[in-house]
Amino acid sequence: MGHNMRDFALEVHFSQWEFKARYNMAASDLQSLTLGELLHMATPEDRANFERSSLGYTETWGSPSLRSEIAKTYENLSAEQILCFCGAQEGIYVAMRALLDEGDHAIVVVPNYQSAETIPLSICAVTGVSLDSEHHWHLDIEKLAAAIRPNTKLISINFPNNPTGHIIPPASFEAIVALCRQHDLWLFSDEVYRLIERDPHTRLAQAADVYEKGISLNVMSKAYGLPGLRIGWLACQDRSMLIRFERYKHYLSICNAAPSEHLACMALKAREAILQRNRGIVENNIGVLDAFFAEFSELFDWHVPDGGCIGFIRYNGADGVESFTRRLVEEAGVLLLPASVYRSDLDDVPNHFFRIGFGRSFVPEGIQAMREWLKAQAGRAPR
Repeated sequence: MGHNMRDFALEVHFSQWEFKARYNMAASDLQSLTLGELLHMATPEDRANFERSSLGYTETWGSPSLRSEIAKTYENLSAEQILCFCGAQEGIYVAMRALLDEGDHAIVVVPNYQSAETIPLSICAVTGVSLDSEHHWHLDIEKLAAAIRPNTKLISINFPNNPTGHIIPPASFEAIVALCRQHDLWLFSDEVYRLIERDPHTRLAQAADVYEKGISLNVMSKAYGLPGLRIGWLACQDRSMLIRFERYKHYLSICNAAPSEHLACMALKAREAILQRNRGIVENNIGVLDAFFAEFSELFDWHVPDGGCIGFIRYNGADGVESFTRRLVEEAGVLLLPASVYRSDLDDVPNHFFRIGFGRSFVPEGIQAMREWLKAQAGRAPR
């Protein structure tokens, strides 16, 4: 299994810099709450239950109360159609291992979170269908359809997309569901940035709500800004497939941490307040980024991403994006993710882009540090 999976480039990069850099401007999550802030949002009854809760094992599926709260975030699903995991990563891993065999074929939209391609590639043949970097990351549905083979088992999508923030139009999403239904394919949909759209009208339906073979991935880490809870889930109308996933989970985390399940319940009950706060942080930071990129418009091509709290920005400097991002973190303490982190084995990802995150409260200070560093470079340039 492991011998044919390449290193997880993003995590390798983060392990070097994430806790050393002064400003992690590559962060892909929203500003976290403290434990105290989250407990303050909970009812007295929920706080009392939290303090009384056992630190024993929990149900492999996730506690009934947690799955009930998660189910409320869907239109058509019940708690029985939710399976919890230790973060989103475990959910991706389990789904791909349980769904795919070596004679199968999968289709993955790229660029994407690396697991979405690396795990399927360790099992079977995979085709990448690229978003068009020259046309605002447009997805060509005809290319997607053309990639389907007789042995295709699933299509894997991710919108709002990591790293671009792109959201396909609802008609394109509906066309993907129709393709999957026509060819009897599973649709794996990574929806971890859903609910953080610039315009709520662009919000897509959740695959598990609208398609009988749709599998929706979500997590407390991104839109809710609570990655320390390590609570993710898969939602699916097909209970028998979830049972297969649950059997696989027995070999991995077995179950989630009981305190995290209680805290995730509290957060989901307070989700409107948390999401409103997080959208406000993103909106404020986008204003800061707009001003910064307008000031250095010759160096960067910036378009506000449709959703989420990350963007994939073209860098036009002569030094190239790898040198730029390396010097920026070494000399200014500002961490960005260069295009090499998003290298794909399926298709070419443009090599002059970097990922920037704008979900954290320190973004204005990080941008100011970038501004000062860039001005210092200009001052040193030969005249």
